[in-house]
Order: sequence, then C-alpha cells, then structure tokens
Amino acid sequence: MYYNLPYKTKQFLFVLIKLSIVVGALYFIYTKLFENSRLDINQFLSVLRKNNPFSLKTVIILMTLSICNWYFEILKWKHLVSTFQKISFKDAIEQSLGGLTASLITPNRIGEYGAKAIYFSKPYRKRIVLLNLIGNISQMAITTIFGIVGCIVFVNFYSIEVDYFKITKIIFGFVLAGSLTAFGIRKISLRVKGYSMREMLIHVKAIGTSTHLKILFFSLMRYVIFSFQFYYLLKIFGVDISYFAAMIVITSMYFLASIIPSISIFDVVVKGSVAVFLFSFIEVNELIVLSTTTIMWLLNFALPSLFGSYYVINFKLPSANE
Repeated sequence: MYYNLPYKTKQFLFVLIKLSIVVGALYFIYTKLFENSRLDINQFLSVLRKNNPFSLKTVIILMTLSICNWYFEILKWKHLVSTFQKISFKDAIEQSLGGLTASLITPNRIGEYGAKAIYFSKPYRKRIVLLNLIGNISQMAITTIFGIVGCIVFVNFYSIEVDYFKITKIIFGFVLAGSLTAFGIRKISLRVKGYSMREMLIHVKAIGTSTHLKILFFSLMRYVIFSFQFYYLLKIFGVDISYFAAMIVITSMYFLASIIPSISIFDVVVKGSVAVFLFSFIEVNELIVLSTTTIMWLLNFALPSLFGSYYVINFKLPSANE
C-alpha cells in the first residue's frame, strides 16, 4: 500500500516517521528524568550539589570513558558489517547512534535491528539483522561470564542463603527445554530473525574465528570500561569501597539486570532497582546508587541518543544498488 502512494506523500510520511522517533526519544528521556518514581529530580540535583561530582577533571574523565565505551561498540559494528561490505568508521557511527535512538523506547532495544537494517538495501537486511544479533550475543556472553562469577563470589562473600535445590530445578528446566528445542529444530523449520537455524550457523561460521574473537574482545573492552565508570562514580560520591568489592556487586548487577526484560528507556529503573538491592549489602546509600545508575544511563544512552537524533533526522533510504 505504501508503494502506491504519491511521491510527495511518501516523503511526508517518511519525514513524519523520523520526527516521531526523535520526539519520542526526547519525550522518554524527559520522562525518565522528571517523572522517575524512584528518584525525584530534586533529590538527584541535591545529591549532585552535595557531592559536586562535575569538576572539569571529573567531566573529562567521565566523558572520555563514555566515548571509549561507544568507540568499541562502533568498532565492533564496523567489523561485523565489513564481513560482507566495507563501511567507514563514520558510517558505523551513524548506524550505531541512529539505531540507538530508534531503539530507545522499544522492549530490549529490539528496534535497533530494524533501524540498522534500513541503512542497507533490501537484499542485505536479513544479514544485517543477524550481524546485530551476533554483536548483542557477544556482549551478553561477556556480561554472563563475569556476572555468574560475580554472583557466586557475592553469595559466598556475604553469606547469603540460597535455595540450591530450587536453582537446580530451574537449571534442569532450562536444560530440558533446550534439549527439546534442539530436537524440535531438527523436525521443523524454525526461523530466527528471518533465518533458519541451519542458515544462521552457516553465516556465523562464514564470519571466521578471528572476527568472532575481535568482536568478543571489543565487547570485553566495553564491559571493562563501563563497569569501571560505575566504580569511578561511586568513588566520586564518597563511597569507601575497594575496586574488588565494587566489582563483585557491579558484575552481579549487570548480569541480573540484563536477564530482566525491559524497555530501554526504563533500563535505568531496572538497573537502579537491582543495584539498590545489591549495594544494600554493603550499606551504600540508596540515593547515591540511584544517582549513579542515572548518570550512567545519561552518559551512555541518553546523551548518545541525542547525537543519534541528528542522524535519524538526516537519514535517507539507500538506493537499490547500494
């Protein structure tokens, strides 16, 4: 139906969609800051005034960490796309930040898949979706590895009572479900992101081991950077905690928060709730924890999405031969 519309109508609708994405992102950022049920904006500003975290030195360090965080994310995307089509670092910036803006209000940032795919002509879009999935899985793999280790150390370090029998049942349930799924895949043509499982495996193997290792390395660098950034903010707010003790909680927090489905704009709420619970064991003030998660969200999601808004507004559909 869209293709039957007059050219000027198509252009108008296209501009309207882009404006809706940007306005929607801005609105949700505003809502998160000024209508947050967990952290009142006045309380947040009061904590900032009291601790004065925004000296020139602090701002430079925090911004540098955020830039490095996104540098490795953009580099990761550039290497993934370059497995079939060379793109410049500038193009990778546009696609990564534009995708972030478009995904901000979607559950688990699923809108990022479509947003990045639309930068490419139709024959390549399924492959782009798969590459984005691979990039996200690599980041999740790093988060899971460090998170599981962090949770084990956390439970033992703080002598938390855990119902191991219940956990064993849950793990057994996952293993059983996975086994049944694997068996079912052989019997039916299951498709994920437009690919059958066999097609996915073929494309994943075709990428090459060296590229997969690079993607994992970039994901690891991102993890090290934003986890240290969280620790650095805690120190700015006067929390007396060692790097090791903080990492036990931070790795556990990111792991637990990552397995809870959420809309990206409320990611700070999810992480904030998990962080408040975990940091309560080491008696860190709730306001400081919530302020830290809010600043992390502002630096690594809200601010980059504002830059991404520029790319969304100026986006043009690719021609058929691109």
